[in-house]
Amino acid sequence: MITIRNIHKAYVAQTIFEGASLQINDGDRFALVGPNGAGKSTLFKMMLRAEEPDDGEILFKKGAAVGYLPQENAPVSERSVIAEVLDGAEDHDGRLEAEGKSILMGLGFKVEDFGRKVNTLSGGWAMRAALARLLLKKPDLLLLDEPTNHLDLDSLFWLEDYLRGYQGAIFVISHDRDFINKICRSIVALQNHTLRVYHGDYENYLAQQEMEKRKIHAAWRQQREEIAHMEEFIAKNRTRATTASRAQSMLKRLEKMERIELPPEAKTVKIHFPQPVRTGTKVLRLKGVSKAYNVPGREPIRVYENFDFELERGQKMAFVGHNGAGKSTLLKLLAGVIEPDSGERAPGANVKTGYFSQHREGILDPRKTVLQEAMDNGRMTPDLVVRTVLGTFLFPGDNVYKRVEVLSGGEKSRLMLVKLLLDPPNVILMDEPTTHLDMTSVDALIAALKNFEGTLCFISHDVYFINALADSVVHIEAGKTTVYPGNYDYFRYSQERLRLEAPRQAPAGPGRAAAAAAGQDREEKRRLDAETRKRVRRAETLEKEIDYTRKTVEALAAKMSAPEIYSDYAQVKELGDRLLALEARLADFTAELAALQPGGRRDTEGE
Repeated sequence: MITIRNIHKAYVAQTIFEGASLQINDGDRFALVGPNGAGKSTLFKMMLRAEEPDDGEILFKKGAAVGYLPQENAPVSERSVIAEVLDGAEDHDGRLEAEGKSILMGLGFKVEDFGRKVNTLSGGWAMRAALARLLLKKPDLLLLDEPTNHLDLDSLFWLEDYLRGYQGAIFVISHDRDFINKICRSIVALQNHTLRVYHGDYENYLAQQEMEKRKIHAAWRQQREEIAHMEEFIAKNRTRATTASRAQSMLKRLEKMERIELPPEAKTVKIHFPQPVRTGTKVLRLKGVSKAYNVPGREPIRVYENFDFELERGQKMAFVGHNGAGKSTLLKLLAGVIEPDSGERAPGANVKTGYFSQHREGILDPRKTVLQEAMDNGRMTPDLVVRTVLGTFLFPGDNVYKRVEVLSGGEKSRLMLVKLLLDPPNVILMDEPTTHLDMTSVDALIAALKNFEGTLCFISHDVYFINALADSVVHIEAGKTTVYPGNYDYFRYSQERLRLEAPRQAPAGPGRAAAAAAGQDREEKRRLDAETRKRVRRAETLEKEIDYTRKTVEALAAKMSAPEIYSDYAQVKELGDRLLALEARLADFTAELAALQPGGRRDTEGE
């Protein structure tokens, strides 16, 4: 469908691509990964012909339609949401409109939102409308730049299901590894100015990278030892008559030797939250709190009424719930960012809160430089200390003089983390902290928050992030909260068990009716338990099959990369065919296992 052949691209002194090539065929599912600033969005722009490579070529299959979702700044118009999604398409029988409305509802819109003008929506909802329009068009290739940034968990799961059944090819940039693993079959790594394809999921890509890194370091050390041995021999023997010719020959070999160079280490964010002042056991309490939002022309939206909530020292809580359930409102009430209409917010002893918002407007001053914004932290922090912290967050040298208004989404998120570090709280409240961060930054944030001895509450649509950090999940629904101990997978499992048990709650009744209901209940329980045991056994078998298949794929991929087989077309084709078959088998196994596990797709049907 698209052939990227030997492209070169540079800006002034910065090389982005050098001899990069990639083939995208019908039905391919690729995730493009690499550090922020490596050139991922630049590649998309060249594929869209918004920019041209300095050299090389990008060829398109005749008639191939390409659809693109940018990371931010969806176009806005005065049209209604549904008109924007249909975008002038002829719809004689109403089928397209029905499909468009179905997609909008999957992405979290309500029926009453269809008539709203796009220019009255927030940036995140405008992006959802743009995504709905793109999905309705069904292009041959979807280019998606961080499509999950503006979604909540419900709409994220809907999008995953939709894309898994999508007929066209998908090329996605995402920091969400759980999303990547569910959607993509291969990873395209942007490294050392080239594009390298790794078959399998993100974990397999990391394992292959680590293996390659070890191999090149071993080869480099071996060559260094060989060079030292040769130099020692030459130094000792070049003046001796009996060995001078050997020394001269060795010198020529040494001069012609192609030196192994270690690839540069990628710059990564280094995050360490200072251990905070210890709080009391009771950290924060909301007592009898009510909160409503006034909407012009409509009844006030009552989010909480006579609501109680308590937070204890050391908890790491994830807030989950449907869009509009009140997650962000609860976080803001706890942070003291908004005041309740009635009731009381009661902080405990020595409590100092730090609030991180996904909406940076009003928190970061666009007119200030990075250094000025970082210095504005309520403490007399020396300039050198601030610049050192900024450097570890990838704001080196003169980058600290960039104005906030020109920063990328990832840079603004990192700057907000810097402000938290420079004025360290003992209660951290975070609303979608991973949005706009790349994967290495997400991993660094997870490691820092795991070691943080204070209290943490957060909202996130990143399942990997929630599972890595949460020791409890707070489900928010209709102004009520239910706390589930454990991570997000356990919460989904608990929700599914409740859903399965609900039909078995027979109404109370006298005599035989009650006995019959109880008997049916026991029979249903036996059936479900047997089904659960069967699924567990099948899941264990699938895990073994997946592990074996991945190892086989790695072995074949390593064999294909060996230079000695390049000239053997028959062997290359045979290995390629085997790899394709194994990858399809691995995708089938992985999909079946995901459906069997707690929270898997089969488990959630009907939610």
